Amino acid sequence: MKAITLGSFSKFVGLDFFTSLKNLFTGKLAKEDFKKFLRKVIVPLASILIFVGLWHLGAKSLYNIEATFRIEKALKDQGPVAAAALKTCIASGQASCQPNTLPSPTQVWDSFQSLLRDHRIINADKAAFIEKTATLNTKRIAAGKNAITYTGRPSFVDQIFRSLQTVFAGFLLALFIAVPLGIFIGLSPTLKSAFNWFIQIFKPVSPVVWYLLVFMIVKTLLIDSNEDSSFTISFISVGLCAMWATLVNTAMGVSSVDKDYINVAKVLKLGTFQKIFKVVLPSSLPLIFTGLKITLSVAWMVLIAIELLAQSPGLGLFVWEEFQNGANDSNAKIIVAMFVIGIIGFLLDRFMLTIQNWVSFDKTDAI
Repeated sequence: MKAITLGSFSKFVGLDFFTSLKNLFTGKLAKEDFKKFLRKVIVPLASILIFVGLWHLGAKSLYNIEATFRIEKALKDQGPVAAAALKTCIASGQASCQPNTLPSPTQVWDSFQSLLRDHRIINADKAAFIEKTATLNTKRIAAGKNAITYTGRPSFVDQIFRSLQTVFAGFLLALFIAVPLGIFIGLSPTLKSAFNWFIQIFKPVSPVVWYLLVFMIVKTLLIDSNEDSSFTISFISVGLCAMWATLVNTAMGVSSVDKDYINVAKVLKLGTFQKIFKVVLPSSLPLIFTGLKITLSVAWMVLIAIELLAQSPGLGLFVWEEFQNGANDSNAKIIVAMFVIGIIGFLLDRFMLTIQNWVSFDKTDAI
């Protein structure tokens, strides 16, 4: 078996700039590869520094605008003593009087560390609760009763994992609906005509509307249940909203399979399922995976709005609660969530690219 190197692995997952970085530090970077290294490593790093610098300057400018406005308003409404006191308070950095505007990169980093500290504290509370109730829960389970569970607030990290659970559940639902249906639509012109109107009408529907539709159905089906249905409603809404790219791409990929391959399958007298798994799917995998990548990206994007509406624990609810909270560090925590959402979205795209390269002969370069 061929050994897996850093170069082969990083190229496989679409992060081959790591290879250039390694070659630079080991002195193996060829002169002809230097321009490529500059383009793939130095330019992105420089653009990140420029972005952070502009962000800092913009945040500082907005801070000064709001601070000046509040001081002038205090001078006009309450007099010079109140204005001087407010100016002193703002200059001191006291949280109670700071302008509540776009946070600086430093404030966002501080909030990120604060969220991690809160996560460690909440985890310690959970562990203490589990240890404290272990004996009692053993007796309750033996008596046929439900165990006492921890009902404290979830941490920021807990909500990240809850959002990932929801998006993957929705993604799997989209996969199990869209791929089989897309295959049959692609194989049959009659089915394509029958479903075309359905796809064209429901594909552009907003995630808010999908949520409301799913809510109507699920709350009726679970009318006698005491279970929290927010997770069920969320992942079904995500799956139905995001499945259309996979459905369209699968149908397009199947319908564009070389007719010679189909004719060979007929000559070999392959059954329907043999033809699908041995001829149709291998030929249409590149387009199917393009659809799956788009579906996962859309699922992650619409998840935030759906979690907010369903009041399901996750990043969407976290952002909304921080916005409603209005605390001095709420804006910074919202920016932290924004970066986390973006980074996870990027990693999910790399994850799908890795699987595509693993199962397909089409080794598509990452964009």
